[in-house]
Amino acid sequence: MKKTYQVEGMTCASCAMTVEKTLQSLTGVRQASVNLASEQATVSYEAETLKEEELLDALAKAGYQLKSNAVEESYQVKGMTCASCAMAVEHKVGLLDGVAEVAVNLATESLYVRYDRDEQSPASIQQAVKEAGYEAFLEEGSQPIDKSLEQKEQARKWWQRFIWSAIFAGPLVYLAMAPMLPWAEWLLPRIFHQAPISALVQLILVVPIVYLGRSFYQKGLKTLLKGHPNMDSLIAIGTGAALIQGIIMTVLLWLGKVEVGHGNHAELYLESVAVILTLITLGKYLETLSKSRTSAAIQHLMALTPPTAHVLRNGQEVELALEAVMVGDQILVRPGEKIPVDGEVIEGQSTVDEAMLTGESLPVVKTVGDTVFSGSINKNGAFHMTTTKVGKDTALAQIIRLVEEAQGSKAPIAKLADQVAAIFVPLVMLLALGAGIFWLVVGESWAFSLSIMIAVLIIACPCALGLATPTAIMVGTGKGAELGILIKSGEVLERAQKLDIIVLDKTGTLTEGKPQVTDVLGYQDKSVDTVLQLAASLEYYSEHPLGEAILARAKEKGLSLQTVSDFQSLSGKGIIGNINGKKIFLGNLPLMRAYDIEVGQAEADRHSLSQKGKTTVFLALDKQVIGLLAIADKLKQTSPEAMRQLQDMGLEVVMLTGDTQDTAQAIAAQAGIQTVISQVLPEDKAAVVKKWQEKGKQVAMVGDGINDAPALAQADVGIAIGSGTDVAIESADIVLVRSDLLDVVRTVQLSHATMRVIKQNLFWAFAYNVIGIPIAMGVLYLFGGPLLNPMLAGAAMSLSSVSVLANALRLKKARLVK
Repeated sequence: MKKTYQVEGMTCASCAMTVEKTLQSLTGVRQASVNLASEQATVSYEAETLKEEELLDALAKAGYQLKSNAVEESYQVKGMTCASCAMAVEHKVGLLDGVAEVAVNLATESLYVRYDRDEQSPASIQQAVKEAGYEAFLEEGSQPIDKSLEQKEQARKWWQRFIWSAIFAGPLVYLAMAPMLPWAEWLLPRIFHQAPISALVQLILVVPIVYLGRSFYQKGLKTLLKGHPNMDSLIAIGTGAALIQGIIMTVLLWLGKVEVGHGNHAELYLESVAVILTLITLGKYLETLSKSRTSAAIQHLMALTPPTAHVLRNGQEVELALEAVMVGDQILVRPGEKIPVDGEVIEGQSTVDEAMLTGESLPVVKTVGDTVFSGSINKNGAFHMTTTKVGKDTALAQIIRLVEEAQGSKAPIAKLADQVAAIFVPLVMLLALGAGIFWLVVGESWAFSLSIMIAVLIIACPCALGLATPTAIMVGTGKGAELGILIKSGEVLERAQKLDIIVLDKTGTLTEGKPQVTDVLGYQDKSVDTVLQLAASLEYYSEHPLGEAILARAKEKGLSLQTVSDFQSLSGKGIIGNINGKKIFLGNLPLMRAYDIEVGQAEADRHSLSQKGKTTVFLALDKQVIGLLAIADKLKQTSPEAMRQLQDMGLEVVMLTGDTQDTAQAIAAQAGIQTVISQVLPEDKAAVVKKWQEKGKQVAMVGDGINDAPALAQADVGIAIGSGTDVAIESADIVLVRSDLLDVVRTVQLSHATMRVIKQNLFWAFAYNVIGIPIAMGVLYLFGGPLLNPMLAGAAMSLSSVSVLANALRLKKARLVK
């Protein structure tokens, strides 16, 4: 297979060579060439040996992004009622050429597809869904859509249908059951004591109920004819058979072909049809209502964005709908208003409540040049801002997208339910037919056998199986979003509860990430100011957090920077440059050794400062160290408590850092971490994670920087601190918006709680069917026990789905660390 990809992240010929070498090193790649000018990579590879996902992952770990012809789209699917429906859609779309991944979520009624745009299109995807018997609508638009509104409207319609069905079902049941009671003479008017008249009235009463429930027959028979029957098919066949029985018996009664004694015409089964359809309609109402509650987190996030914005156009203030706001527009935000879009403050100042993004209760001061986010609340000052991001590009919209994608994804544990759902309905039909034939053979009447068949068809419920996993994932990921924990998929949520080791970066993860210079020492008669001036001059060209601390200290002391030429940055070691014709080295001990620089007294000072938890940087000139700078980064307030709780949960906690052993041990001691791996180069962090994985350990990596991205991608669960870089966040599976390590604890707890609910749901869904179906088949009756009335079967079927949803909703109240 030969494909051409767009490459993101290349800036020079060295980048192009790195991309090319990375591609060529992969097993299965026959040829790879990279064009820097067009930013394209052409790869010829063996599709049976190398998957496209592996190709993309390899480049991501190298720090680049490949954009293939693969398209990821989400569709809303109408008409699905059970797990069999979801499996039918998934199977049909999965058969299309070029479709790499497909997942259907019954709870959200959504379809996720990843396919090659050269082979398929939205139209062909929608056609495949249509052929399966359903309708698919591509989700588009600049703003996220609140699907709960549609779910609430559906719930309202189900409720209306239930009320009308109950109005007709009540008299029908009374009319059918009253003659069986001893005091029937007083319960019914004399005219209804005549079986033909009673039967006809019952038939008239059942017609509107059948009409109201016509969708069960339309969908059920349609999917049955297409060869993939669903729950509606079971309802349609079961109640349809009872209805036909009732019609035939009514006709025979009027023709005088059947004589039925007083109070003995229960074989009409019309009351069963009425009650079953009414109870199932009630179950659908409760199910839809519960589904809307499972997406409460999405509803809450969407409600944060105001519908309009006060835009300044031609010097005039105009109130525009949010969809009309464009990048570059100037917006006025008054006290108490919600900020409509992402932007930058250009005039005025205020405090802004960003709890919806960060979870922090204290407002943040915003002045000119600061960034503000859509959905946050302006507290006590007015300001003007310029729009930088709108619609689906805003931070809030991205969070909503992440949560929606996670809620629409599948956990590996769901595969068992999928496999069962694929054969469930046909198996139930065979069991129902087999049970009916068995009872005829043993001598029971055909009416008795029909009752058994109806009960089996009605009690079987693939809905509970289909809802068991997705509802729990929806509520679990939604709960996480409310806590500022963005979980990108159900698979990640499942992996998080299997972790053995938590690996943490130091700077910006365990610590505040705001280092400050604490000590400056001069050697060879060099003054402290000279050392600081030279170091700051070199660091001006660096983007390292330690460099920012040195620059800040030099600025504080009013030192001017000198011109630097021939600047070089050596990853994991330090930087080199020429100042006034002399070569200056600034970095760690490995850098000094690499260039045979005499350390002298500075080594003893370094050791002493490192034992206090300070990071040290050598400054060298003419092969001699002339200065030593010590930089300290304060440990986050919650880090020690988070480490204690993770260890109490049985997890091994490891600190992985590029710092020296002394500094790393000092910080680890403060945090309560026993295992420390120090002096690790950025490119080696992923290798350290991989070594544990090779020993069979499940590893989570927690980090915030660009140098953590490969390790985050390598780990079984990558957790990015929200204040970290975009690269780290993109490489991670979970994003902690608040940068609070207690959220790592909450993530693991939430994962355990969610998986516990999923297992409970699957157990009860399987147990319900394993126990209910044999009872409906008459197993207990065979040994002198009771039969299962078809009406009770209908009630039990409806309640099974509702119970699964109710159990999932308990996650909203899951007890997590405060």
